Amino acid sequence: MSMTTRTDPQPPALHAADSHDLIRVHGARENNLKDVDIEIPKRRLTVFTGVSGSGKSSLVFNTIAAESQRLINETYSTFVQGFMPTLARPEVDVLEGLTTAIIVDQQRMGADPRSTVGTATDANAMLRILFSRLGKPYIGSPQAFSFNVASISGAGAVTSERAGRTVQERRNFTVTGGMCPRCEGRGSVNDIDLTQLYDDGKSLNEGALTIPGYSVDGWYGRIFRGCGFFDADKPIRKFTGKELDDLLYKEPTKIKVEGINLTYEGLIPKLRKSMLSKDVDSLQPHVRAFVERAVTFATCPECGGTRLSETARSSKIGGINIAEACAMQISDLAEWVKGLDEPSVGPLLGALHDTLESFVEIGLGYLSLDRPSGTLSGGEAQRTKMIRHLGSSLTDVTYVFDEPTIGMHPHDIQRMNGLLLRLRDKGNTVLVVEHKPETIAIADHVVDLGPGAGTAGGTVCFEGTVEGLRAGGTITGRHLDDRAALKDTVRAPTGTLEIRGATTHNLQNVDVDIPLGVLAVVTGVAGSGKSSLIHGSVSGRDGVVSVDQTPIRGSRRSNPATYTGLLDPIRKAFAKANGVKPALFSANSEGACPACNGAGVIYTDLAMMAGVATTCEECDGKRFQAAVLDHRLGGRDISEVLAMPVAEAEEFFGAGEARTPAAHRILGRLADVGLGYLSLGQPLTTLSGGERQRLKLATHMGGKGGVYVLDEPTTGLHLADVEQLLGLLDRLVDSGKSVIVIEHHQAVMAHADWIIDLGPGAGHDGGRIVFEGTPADLVAARSTLTGEHLAAYVGT
Repeated sequence: MSMTTRTDPQPPALHAADSHDLIRVHGARENNLKDVDIEIPKRRLTVFTGVSGSGKSSLVFNTIAAESQRLINETYSTFVQGFMPTLARPEVDVLEGLTTAIIVDQQRMGADPRSTVGTATDANAMLRILFSRLGKPYIGSPQAFSFNVASISGAGAVTSERAGRTVQERRNFTVTGGMCPRCEGRGSVNDIDLTQLYDDGKSLNEGALTIPGYSVDGWYGRIFRGCGFFDADKPIRKFTGKELDDLLYKEPTKIKVEGINLTYEGLIPKLRKSMLSKDVDSLQPHVRAFVERAVTFATCPECGGTRLSETARSSKIGGINIAEACAMQISDLAEWVKGLDEPSVGPLLGALHDTLESFVEIGLGYLSLDRPSGTLSGGEAQRTKMIRHLGSSLTDVTYVFDEPTIGMHPHDIQRMNGLLLRLRDKGNTVLVVEHKPETIAIADHVVDLGPGAGTAGGTVCFEGTVEGLRAGGTITGRHLDDRAALKDTVRAPTGTLEIRGATTHNLQNVDVDIPLGVLAVVTGVAGSGKSSLIHGSVSGRDGVVSVDQTPIRGSRRSNPATYTGLLDPIRKAFAKANGVKPALFSANSEGACPACNGAGVIYTDLAMMAGVATTCEECDGKRFQAAVLDHRLGGRDISEVLAMPVAEAEEFFGAGEARTPAAHRILGRLADVGLGYLSLGQPLTTLSGGERQRLKLATHMGGKGGVYVLDEPTTGLHLADVEQLLGLLDRLVDSGKSVIVIEHHQAVMAHADWIIDLGPGAGHDGGRIVFEGTPADLVAARSTLTGEHLAAYVGT
């Protein structure tokens, strides 16, 4: 009998391919990072915390995500790279273990009038296929339901070779599109007020044209005077019908003026091409003022604003056409799609229903597919982009989120947390930059940067678990469990601001009195009608200063110093101290480095290859001529002053040789709004939405407005900075201002004198006032979602 020895199986050795479970960063120096070394676990949810300006975005977006995208872009041909954004290699010694990075940021979607929520998420594409299959009567392919495709037809002779003979045949072709021919798929038409184009009592030579850039001596003025289609000395009111038609509507016609061959075109078509085809907000201020004065925008009378032709609207499924489907609230549309029982398009119905349910799950069920994408807030745009990734079959990729809870009511944050965990559980690495304690609490791994902002930050203060962060003693750890208490006494209002019969968007004939002379907070779930109420009925009134998060119009040459007017007193102080002209101390004027024209970098276009930006060797990125840098104020040259953070500059201009009261006042306002870490010369294009709003607030604080409207001012603020913001709001109210804040943050609600809560839900389930009163009354009643969450927050 043979004996066998039984041994327990040994665990297999770790496969080499499974040893890459960390993203290793060594020596990161991007922006204010100070040789950061860090290891981030893969297939886990890592949250990056720290005060605003501590270096979170520099590490996550500008180092890890940027290098991942740069390496992927390099795999494409140089021809394709020519059409992709230029990405320079980040300042870092070693980056190992990177995976494909998908960035889901807060950049607003393009304001193209043809882009809607449906087109941005492909829901429209599936809906068009559905109607082309099931719609009665049948009108054509999916493009027959697209408001971006025009209907065209044509005929002509076609020559072909057959059996050695040339044969000519007459052919007709037709393309059936869904575009409304009246408004060309835009949903609105514009009419031009002719009285704003010219003074009909004057002749052209007397300067009848009142359009910006169309002066008598200008180029356009010379064309209209010399075209010969009408008498330039005759008052316009005496023009014949033919002459007035030629002035206003004449099609492009070749002419010769002063020996030069030119093309003459009537005023109306010329204006439509030059001014009216552009986004109004992108125009120069004086041109924008003219357009707003001369042009009236109205809903298209032919399509009723649906953008679709009558043919596209005639085809229906169960009595509903595609325009009505797109106008439905998405939560209702999902129910309608679910009720369609048609096996022939079963997979399509399933995919469309899943996409629509994703909207509901992510808290955007109150939107409609025909909502223009440019009207979405930063938080809504970020969540809309998330929808593409929820159903993705990609795994082992790195998802990078920039404060995904922005614009979310506490009720919705729990839902967002679930979505982030779902992405992680599919085997992905999820990196989140976040300030909200509710999201920090679900992290597998936390990285806290700091300890301060700007030059005082850029180091890793803590790595580990959430419990470790609480006990770690960092600023974030100390403030993680902060809770603002309800005020013992609230201010008495000095008056009221009446709103009657508000019906903007989903508002249901709302009547409300907003108290003045106090801190009033308007709250409610996302989509309940807060912004519709305040921006639709309050913002346009006299004496109201509205400060929101819309992008600041400015190039990469603009910075906080130029935007706030701070640079003017600084230039004058330098000029006075050195006995030279102030223009020398502007990088956009006489003092600019001639090699880079004051940009500090030189942009090189490499045609089919990706362009590159290199630091100017002449000025070493300082933007000024060497001679200008010889002039000093308080021992510093102008480039050193622009490199200072606000807090240091406030001290510098507050005393000593450099004392400049005008500059010190502006710097004080910037510090008050929590921007003490921003450097004076930082390009505006690099600021976050919250930073832009606080920069606008600092600029308006010196104004004369009596009522301030703020739209989620806590966006991008660290827990420690919220307290500073509350102090600022108190100072504004105590100085005699009325402050109305649209906000979800419970600390601001608890600190309010008066709360107006909208709801109870979003979209058509909202739009009503569900509570008016003090925060203490809201907590005591617990009658709304906001009341329940605020009560839990203050611990009562």
